[in-house]
Amino acid sequence: MQTISEKIVAKLPVPAAGNKVHFFSGSTLQGKKAPAGFGVRVTSAGTKSFVLFHRTSGKKFLETLGRWDENAGGGTLTVRDAIIRADKLAKDLRLGRREDARPERTRRREDGTSPGANISGLIDSFVERYVKKDAKLRSAGMIEAQLERLVKPRIGKVGIYEVKRSHISKMLSEIAEENGPRMADLALAYTRKAFSWYEVNGHDDDFKSPIVRGMARGKPSEQARDRVLDDDEIKDLWAALDTIREPACFPNYVKFLLLTACRRNEVADMHADELNGDVWTIPKDRYKTKRDHVVPLSAAARQLIGTPKGNGGFLFSTTDGDVAFSGFSKAKDALDEAIAKVRKNADRKPMQPWTFHDLRRTARSLMSRAGVPADHAERCLGHVIAGVRGVYDRHEFANEKRAAFEALAATVANILDPKSNVVPMRRA
Repeated sequence: MQTISEKIVAKLPVPAAGNKVHFFSGSTLQGKKAPAGFGVRVTSAGTKSFVLFHRTSGKKFLETLGRWDENAGGGTLTVRDAIIRADKLAKDLRLGRREDARPERTRRREDGTSPGANISGLIDSFVERYVKKDAKLRSAGMIEAQLERLVKPRIGKVGIYEVKRSHISKMLSEIAEENGPRMADLALAYTRKAFSWYEVNGHDDDFKSPIVRGMARGKPSEQARDRVLDDDEIKDLWAALDTIREPACFPNYVKFLLLTACRRNEVADMHADELNGDVWTIPKDRYKTKRDHVVPLSAAARQLIGTPKGNGGFLFSTTDGDVAFSGFSKAKDALDEAIAKVRKNADRKPMQPWTFHDLRRTARSLMSRAGVPADHAERCLGHVIAGVRGVYDRHEFANEKRAAFEALAATVANILDPKSNVVPMRRA
């Protein structure tokens, strides 16, 4: 009589590729007899799982019972436990005690009855459980909108166990053709995150993401931006901002971005607690380099935020400081329309596309024009100085940064009004 034991399972050979099932029908262990079709599946990764082969209405099924508990990655079943589970399943199937004899994974795949049975369901779970609830991302609305607009219409109805690389590749090609490679890569990033989250947190051992490296449609070298606003564009930007009434905080917010050379969310999340007179300290827990970043505000920048109301709160807000400003996309669209109107009225060509981050790059360029030393300008942007100097030179450069920001403000003022008496700093 054939036997099975923990040692026998441990010694089962690992296939070079794919998986192999070793059947132990009728094998006994400690008085327990394995039913017909009982076996152990071994994958090329060395993982061993217990299975039961059975037929229902002429269809063949290889149903997974669980993983062996001695796997390197762990499991839930000993050999004896697996035999007991297989025997119970075989009896239930034989006596018709299970209403649907198909394995659960097969049922989900064929009927689409589980919440995540297709990609649309997976995306909905990802957005509700991770994006909005666990991570509480401020960009939740944008992520949900892009997944709804770009991903769901193309692969939403595909089952989560049927989705293949070819589905993803076709989707990305269509998005790149209609919306450009950058938008295709954005859709890829969101989809990859959703698939990875579901693979780890979806309570589904069978789902495997089909997304692999190299599927992006854009090249990193092509995605690197070098856009800098020229003097006329800065004038048009200011003129357009002066026509914006809603959100009320938005015009000063955009101007503040340029005068401080900071990133979009760093400014949007600016809180009264971070301000000490005319010195703004962005705490390390929300700064890219994970270090506090000190920004001595120029007089022009300080004037844009005025005096915090009441108990402080967020300084750029549409709710009197209770909630930080977040309506970037809608406000940016309105601003672009206002700029287009300014240029049309002046009988000039439309302004080339630009982003909020381009203002940071523009500020750095204007500092160089004003004669600010490169070291000081880089520190104004919060860049970490490389090498030995970055390790041993811990001087805060507060005075130098203050002079640099004042020079930046003076240069902007001179662009907006060439007759201004403010003179930019010159290189010694």
